[in-house]
Amino acid sequence: MTDKPTYVEAPRPDDDPTRPLVYFLCTGNAARSVMGSAMLRVKLGPDPVFSVDSGGTHVLPGQVMSVRTRTALEGHGIRDPFHRSRQLTIGDIERASVIVAMEPDHLRWIRRMHPEAAPITGSLKRVVRDLAPASEGGLDDRVAALQLEHIDFEDWEEVIDPGGGEQPVFHAAAAEIAELVDALLDRLL
Repeated sequence: MTDKPTYVEAPRPDDDPTRPLVYFLCTGNAARSVMGSAMLRVKLGPDPVFSVDSGGTHVLPGQVMSVRTRTALEGHGIRDPFHRSRQLTIGDIERASVIVAMEPDHLRWIRRMHPEAAPITGSLKRVVRDLAPASEGGLDDRVAALQLEHIDFEDWEEVIDPGGGEQPVFHAAAAEIAELVDALLDRLL
């Protein structure tokens, strides 16, 4: 008899306004932002100090994640039955303490469509690298100190979109995002 793998179910995203919101942004809210959000929600557990959610810049709303995204997450022991694709909204922006983007087009889109969000939007890799540790203040103040609205996205910051790739490409993206989420958690807490 084969043992069935066990999975941790990512908690449902919450909208508790008393918690700072960490928001993952990609294009279709179908792969990268889904993985990052689910991974961070699992790591924060059932009583998180941060709210975590995700959305996209160009979304077909209400879609479940693809089989390849689901399989990549399961490779990390995570299931997220709650995910439905959604477009970033003004309400998300108003609530977010930080929006972590995956590629230059996301940053350009934010600056063009929602310039008010530019000060809180940076690449996941830059936020991981440059965000001061929690011992140096609240998340909003630490994000403001980054002056993200003045920083141009550099090539090293991109998390490659696995969309259109085969399963190994999704597994590679999930592995990269898992490492980044671990490093982000260290910065957040």
